[in-house]
Amino acid sequence: MRKNTKFLLLLLIITGMSVRSQNASRFFPEKDLISTGIYYYPEHWNENQWERDIRKIAEMGFEFVHLAEFAWYKMEPTEGKYDFAWLDKVVGICVKNNLKIVMCTPSATTPAWMRINYPETFIMDDHYIRAENGTRGLNSTVNLKYRMFVAKIVSELAKRYGQNKNVVGWQIDNEPPAIADYSPDSQNSFRKWLKNKYKTIEGLNSVWGTAFWSQWFNSFDQVVIPNTTLVGWWGNNPHALLDFKRFSADSQADCLDFQAGILREHILENQYITTNYTAICTGADPRRTTKLDFAAYTAYPNGGSNNIGEDGFRLGDSKVILFAGEYYKSVGGVSGVMEIQPGPVNWGSYNPLLLPGTVRMWLYHTFAAGAKIACSYRFRQINYSAEQYHAGIIKPDGVTASTGGNEYMQFIKEIKSLRKQYKPNQKIPENLAARSTAILWNLDNYWAIDRQKLTYQWDTWGYPVKFLELTKSLGAPTEVIAEDTDFSKYKFLIVPAYDLVDSLLVKKWKNYVNNGGHLILTCRTATRNRDGHIWQGEWAAPLSDLIGAHIESTDMLSSYKKGEVLMNSINYSWNNWADLLTPGKGTEILATYNNQFYKGKAAVVSHNMGKGSVTYIGVDTDDSKLEKNILKQIYTMAGATTEDYPEGVYTYWRDGFNFGVNYSSDNYRMNLPATAKILVGEKMLKPAGVLVWIE
Repeated sequence: MRKNTKFLLLLLIITGMSVRSQNASRFFPEKDLISTGIYYYPEHWNENQWERDIRKIAEMGFEFVHLAEFAWYKMEPTEGKYDFAWLDKVVGICVKNNLKIVMCTPSATTPAWMRINYPETFIMDDHYIRAENGTRGLNSTVNLKYRMFVAKIVSELAKRYGQNKNVVGWQIDNEPPAIADYSPDSQNSFRKWLKNKYKTIEGLNSVWGTAFWSQWFNSFDQVVIPNTTLVGWWGNNPHALLDFKRFSADSQADCLDFQAGILREHILENQYITTNYTAICTGADPRRTTKLDFAAYTAYPNGGSNNIGEDGFRLGDSKVILFAGEYYKSVGGVSGVMEIQPGPVNWGSYNPLLLPGTVRMWLYHTFAAGAKIACSYRFRQINYSAEQYHAGIIKPDGVTASTGGNEYMQFIKEIKSLRKQYKPNQKIPENLAARSTAILWNLDNYWAIDRQKLTYQWDTWGYPVKFLELTKSLGAPTEVIAEDTDFSKYKFLIVPAYDLVDSLLVKKWKNYVNNGGHLILTCRTATRNRDGHIWQGEWAAPLSDLIGAHIESTDMLSSYKKGEVLMNSINYSWNNWADLLTPGKGTEILATYNNQFYKGKAAVVSHNMGKGSVTYIGVDTDDSKLEKNILKQIYTMAGATTEDYPEGVYTYWRDGFNFGVNYSSDNYRMNLPATAKILVGEKMLKPAGVLVWIE
């Protein structure tokens, strides 16, 4: 294959002909509400079992089958020799059983012959050791040989199944990791990426601050990927590391777009293209792609964490679907769960049985949060290899439904019933519209802060999630949005720990407030510019006029020390972070510090601007009671009503339906209006309970 120069040149100029759909919902009829699917791996089973298995999938009520994501070895058993006869047979059995298909590109798991013949297609770790085949996601996304082989297999798949009307969509790769790659190819690509960004080496030296500790470069050829393992945590340049994160995310996104471009050359217009990011995604950035129609996610809420209350370890982490369900909709406008656990997993710190009803609750949670698809990993629990203890919809005997399988069937049956109740063009109730909220978040800020937390108590991922939990506890419909979103669609905009900003974003915030929006900013916002430099001026200088106050300094406490904050005659405790604020004229002090040597200093301030208001929350508390009461006060002052749901109880409105799910270990009685008609469940929402009603 080393002689394929012509193909390689073509590969380099492929750009893909499609751009992200402006309306990805066009792939999903509104009346269907949500479509259910299942992962099936025919390559893992004897051919004489395929017919039985796929017939069972249809009998259970599933609507589509997810195929081929890890089957490269079977599609191209030796280099350049393709075999799709087995997959043709599987597709035919699916069609015979009225099942649609989501076809997958196998780029996450290359065959053994590639590692043997082309070891350069694999990444190098931070010890400069080549990865090997045996797991997934270890190929170098910037290596041209790897891309050449990917282009060929994707082209073959697309030409074979792209015009098949039973194929409804395509998943590219699997849980793309944007993993750090220190290989020579990655080093060269990183230098090109830097040169494209900075143009001159002087520009890079300025942004990276290479005058510090004699890191100065005379040319881009001298630059190497920053390696914390070899340099040590203290010695690494945070600006270089931030750029490496951005480069890795860009490379991953480009590789996904590269495949999407090939697919679009061959597939039907009504076949969607997506991929399945992990719910907690800190490497790959879905917003960097341009050719995916939307972003799906995988959700594994229960992997041995204690969670809420006595039975929380059986109910799963409520925050997993909570955040992913909103965040991934910011790509393409819709989303869905492509992979959800149907029972215990094999990789958790411990792997307990789930409380009966939990899988069904997770499915309803994804549905309520707006998912258009709900797919489960996997149909059969495999009897061998790395994931043999990972539960399936079907038990290891190959025929008996697991608890999760039965709950999936219940969910499917109930969805069919809800479809009959669906009425088009439903408008969100006025009381919910009055609470419409957005949380502004991006991965750049996660990367920047997580590198320099300043206190070990700072929870970089959890901090924005906690504000989503708070708004949901107040009954506010909340989305997680990007900077290019129209802020005016939301009554309230929360910006938690948004470290890196520029003047354009600050101006957009000001315009939002002047036009009637209510902006809530928190500590660690606007402390640095986009390059990660602290402002040459007062702390968080761009915020001073906006929040009507100056940030004097910041305090962090030891684990055994508790600070106090006073608001409305109530004392709250804090321990993690405290900005000391000096308010300007016309700025209202909402809360003050009530101990330490700076007792009486402002902790939370607010002031009106134009038609709206700005509130700055300078303190981070563990129990979040202070922040919740501040938000409630802001909603109330803006004329919005609020609820008071306990931790783990979430409500949603979607397509005319109201939903409630309960991740807590206690019963909770929902207070429904007299006009409510219950369609699923009952008012007493038990742990793992689900309630669906219309008004």
